[in-house]
Amino acid sequence: MDSNTIDAGLMARMFLAGAKNLESKKEWINELNVFPVPDGDTGTNMTMTIMAAAREVSSLYDVGDIDMVSLCKAISSGSLRGARGNSGVILSQLFRGFTKGVKECQEITVPVLATAFEKAVETAYKAVMKPKEGTILTVAKGGAAKARELADAGVEDMSEFLEQVIAYADEVLAKTPDMLPVLKQAGVVDSGGQGLMQVLKGAYDAFLGKEIDLTVEKTAARAGSAAGAPNYEAQASAEIKFGYCTEFIVMLNKVFNIKAEMDFKAYLESIGDSIVVVADEDVVKVHVHTNDPGLAIQKALKYGALSNMKIDNMRLEHQEKLFQMSKQEEKPVEEDDLPGPKKDVGFIAVSVGEGIASIFKGLGVDYIIEGGQTMNPSTEDMLNAVDKVNADTVFILPNNKNIILAANQAQSLVKDKKIVVIPTKTVPQGITAVINYVPGLSIEENEETMLAEMQAVATGQVTYAVRDTNIDGQEIRQGDFMGLGDHGILSVGTAISSVALSMVEAMMTEEKELISVYYGEEITKEDAESLQEQLAEKYPACDVELQYGGQPIYYYIISAE
Repeated sequence: MDSNTIDAGLMARMFLAGAKNLESKKEWINELNVFPVPDGDTGTNMTMTIMAAAREVSSLYDVGDIDMVSLCKAISSGSLRGARGNSGVILSQLFRGFTKGVKECQEITVPVLATAFEKAVETAYKAVMKPKEGTILTVAKGGAAKARELADAGVEDMSEFLEQVIAYADEVLAKTPDMLPVLKQAGVVDSGGQGLMQVLKGAYDAFLGKEIDLTVEKTAARAGSAAGAPNYEAQASAEIKFGYCTEFIVMLNKVFNIKAEMDFKAYLESIGDSIVVVADEDVVKVHVHTNDPGLAIQKALKYGALSNMKIDNMRLEHQEKLFQMSKQEEKPVEEDDLPGPKKDVGFIAVSVGEGIASIFKGLGVDYIIEGGQTMNPSTEDMLNAVDKVNADTVFILPNNKNIILAANQAQSLVKDKKIVVIPTKTVPQGITAVINYVPGLSIEENEETMLAEMQAVATGQVTYAVRDTNIDGQEIRQGDFMGLGDHGILSVGTAISSVALSMVEAMMTEEKELISVYYGEEITKEDAESLQEQLAEKYPACDVELQYGGQPIYYYIISAE
């Protein structure tokens, strides 16, 4: 091999280096997300997607000689099955198209690489129903266009080629705020595009021969893969630097100005990490991971009395969780784990929170995939669920706009069953869809009815902001509560109930007849009933139903239909 070509061994190193570089930058990429919500974000989803493939590649790499066909299969299959979130699915489709362009080649030249980049973009665009410019797709398309230009101009030097493609793709990334106003308003470039750039830059470093740690943790590999089973003993012994998750509220009895806040944060940083200090008039919310909660408490007492104190031993919780996981791994297959009797139609719903899961089960859903905003399920999670439902036709309700592409990808991979994805974007849409399934109708008629009925559902969700930002005309501070609607932020404030009321007001129209309130794990039944009463008083023409959802992160999920 000369310096103008890439063989399978070098391509494997480049892929692993790209994956590792993305993994190291994932939190930075998460920070680029426009909405300041505490979700599983772009960097996390893209990293989990590429690392699923990296584990497959690493298993080949560890064995020795690698051929291009096996390598391409590992990259494509691993990323397709491991894809999470819209950004992860698009990344997996880019890899899928790229590998189609190079798998027949023993050595990759500049012209071959240019064609593979074009194939990657073509495949990814086809996977998205309504491609939006100013995203990862635009960055990939810009890089592919530059690659074609250089190849047609006769450039043969691979290093020069890769350097110019990456530089131009970076220029395109820098212009994404001009293509999407929401990016410009938030003052960030597209997070998915930035993730793609980190993959390309890591791969280029490997091509240049830079010293890179290509070790890939294999314990997270899927069951049955060559990477092996989880090493729970190693995980249990992993060091947790600060063992106690400490939370409390300070009821101030003295001035807590900017200087006092900075001093307090500095002190907490000296004894721990994961620090959140949110000052709100006469109270301060505090969160810190530390080895000595007493020190944090003593310091806080200088500013006022404490309430809502909560201290959790994370080391014990970590060990207990791993113990339960290991016992689950050892548990023989029970009858309940096996598919039930054969039926014509089955249902899978993505849900989080025991209350919401119970609602779906009560409506006849066969299998619940735990996940949602805080952790987007992968395509493989969908495939495993399909295997558990013993039905000729399986309806999938993603219940989150960031999971729909993964569900569609699973649909394309299933050959022995008919899969129907109802593109529900919220839990209330999913509940409405399954309620409107009528056994006597055909699959096509039911699909049409479910799609029509879910469109009539407006959904709002109350959560908190993880950082300061300005979006949708709203000035948001870290720690504020936000009411998120189907198309943006509807309300912002410092009290959960008032934010929920303002959010519902923005959702309501004259034809709405039913308001459904699902309260989360951090909301008491009394507070939820109080909100129900306020809504009933404000909207006397509507029925107001209250249900325990038990969902984390989101204090309330409220629908109007």
